[in-house]
Amino acid sequence: MSLSFPAPAPVLAAMTNGEQFPVRRVFCVGRNYADHAREMGSDPDREPPFFFTAWAEAVVPSGTTIAYPQATNDYQFEVELVVAIGKGGRDIAAAEALKHVHAYGVGLDMTRRDLQGAAKKTGRPWDTGKNVEQSKPLGDMRPAEGFDPGRGAINLTVNGETKQTGDLGDQIWPVADVIAHLSGLWRLEPGDLIYTGTPAGVGPVVPGDVLAARIEGLPGLDIVIGDPA
Repeated sequence: MSLSFPAPAPVLAAMTNGEQFPVRRVFCVGRNYADHAREMGSDPDREPPFFFTAWAEAVVPSGTTIAYPQATNDYQFEVELVVAIGKGGRDIAAAEALKHVHAYGVGLDMTRRDLQGAAKKTGRPWDTGKNVEQSKPLGDMRPAEGFDPGRGAINLTVNGETKQTGDLGDQIWPVADVIAHLSGLWRLEPGDLIYTGTPAGVGPVVPGDVLAARIEGLPGLDIVIGDPA
C-alpha cells in the first residue's frame, strides 16, 4: 500500500529540557479573564468556559516571522498561558487535573478580529477568525513540576511598548478547572495543547511589528509580523 502523497511531518514543540513535544490538537478557552471579557462586550459572571479549536500546524516556535494573513484588515494579538497535556483522560476531576499536565509555555492566539466579529454577529463558528496558519506561536515550554499556573505576571509588548498586562491569578477558570471542563467534552490525549485565554489590551498588528510575550517563570516568546504571504 502506498500513500497518495507524502504524509505531513509531525508538529514538534520545543521544551527547555531538550525534549520535543508532539502536538496532537489545540484547544483554546474563550474569554477567561474578566477584563478581556468586558473588553469584548461580554459579562464574565454569567458564562461557563467555552472552547474552540485550531490545527496543530498553526503552532510555530519563538523566533518565527509569521505572515500577515489574507482576508483581514484587523489581525490582533492575545498573549496566553499554554498547557501541554502529557497524560490523557476523560471527566478528569479538578483536584487531579494538574497531574495530567506535562509542561507550560507562553503562547499567542493571533486572531482575524474582523472575521471573528462578523461570525459572532451571525452566530457562526469562529474558525475563520481563529484557525489561521501560523496563528498559535509557542515559546519553549518548561516541565510542569515546580511551576504554579495560578499566579505570575503575564504581559505583551509590541515594538517595546506594553500592550497587555495581567496576572495568571486573574483567570476566571483556573487551569485545573479548565482541564476538568474540557475533559468532560472530549477525551484529552497526550500531545494536546490548551491555550487558556488572554487579559485585556488586545490590539492590531501590521507587518514589521515585533511582539514579545512573557509570563513570569517561563521562557519568553518573540515573533515578527511579516508581509502577507
